[in-house]
Amino acid sequence: MSLFSVLSISASGMAAQRSRAEVIAENLANADTTRTPDGGPYRRRDVVLETQSAESPFAGMLSEQMGTGVGVSGVLVDEAEPIRRYSPGHPDADKDGYVAMPRINPTEEMVDLMGASRGYQANVAAFSAAKDMIHRSIDLLKA
Repeated sequence: MSLFSVLSISASGMAAQRSRAEVIAENLANADTTRTPDGGPYRRRDVVLETQSAESPFAGMLSEQMGTGVGVSGVLVDEAEPIRRYSPGHPDADKDGYVAMPRINPTEEMVDLMGASRGYQANVAAFSAAKDMIHRSIDLLKA
């Protein structure tokens, strides 16, 4: 595996963690949404990641062996029953005064967001290290 494929693998990891962070932010933003266009409360979403072959723009020219990266294979929607809270004055309350609320735990979402952020940072560090090695290799070849 060459340094160029390391760049592609790290870039795929950054894109996957960005997608994960976007979905988590959507969950947090809709933690109190009781009415959606589909009807009912907002449903928590979760990103599913899978290994994928990393594409390198230099693969054809250098005849290099490609490694695997990571990509988003889909977004799962939580099908669990919503939480029912007693709030008789709420516009979406049923006849008994209960409102169907999204099953979102803000603390859990924040921990997931920190994990996505750290995963992104780790990929940035790997990308930067590979980039520095490529620059040093070029400098050695100049001399």
